[in-house]
Amino acid sequence: MTDYDAIIDQIEAVRTKNNKNWMDILRLAFRHSPDEAAGILAEIYKEDQAISDLARQLTEPRKT
Repeated sequence: MTDYDAIIDQIEAVRTKNNKNWMDILRLAFRHSPDEAAGILAEIYKEDQAISDLARQLTEPRKT
């Protein structure tokens, strides 16, 4: 295993914990204010889509 692999494994472990925390907050928000939570989630989704679009640009072959 390379140093890179070890660091990536550590990132994965932290992200796993953080994803659970994120989902817990999402559940709480929808229990207490579903309409407001849906609006916030829609904004998050929109920004995530923008990130995906930018990432796609990085993966497409460059025209020379």
